[in-house]
Amino acid sequence: QVTLVESGGGLVQAGGSLRVSCQVSEDFGSVNAVGWYRQAPGVQRELVATFTNTGNTNYGESVKGRFTISRDDAKNTIHLQMNSLEPEDTAVYYCNVNIRLGGHNVDFWGRGTQVTVSS
Repeated sequence: QVTLVESGGGLVQAGGSLRVSCQVSEDFGSVNAVGWYRQAPGVQRELVATFTNTGNTNYGESVKGRFTISRDDAKNTIHLQMNSLEPEDTAVYYCNVNIRLGGHNVDFWGRGTQVTVSS
């Protein structure tokens, strides 16, 4: 079974920093994409940052210049360094991998980790 184990998250003041991580059970060489999405109460899930299978990154517009995604291929782990945090960043952050299985691209999600930014 594909599993994603998230760590990090917590409560920080505005302007502070936080790091969340996700270890994936699959070899990164076999996935299409891996990254982070977030969802706040009453709003749609949105992109935070992802790696494609070409090694390119894609950031949500609201986090560009503040968040940085990185990867440790040997450990099949990604990290999201979040700097200059704002109250609007408060959300549940979900790790995601997209894998081609049985001829279809399938998404798998972590349980989510809470990030709360106080004003």
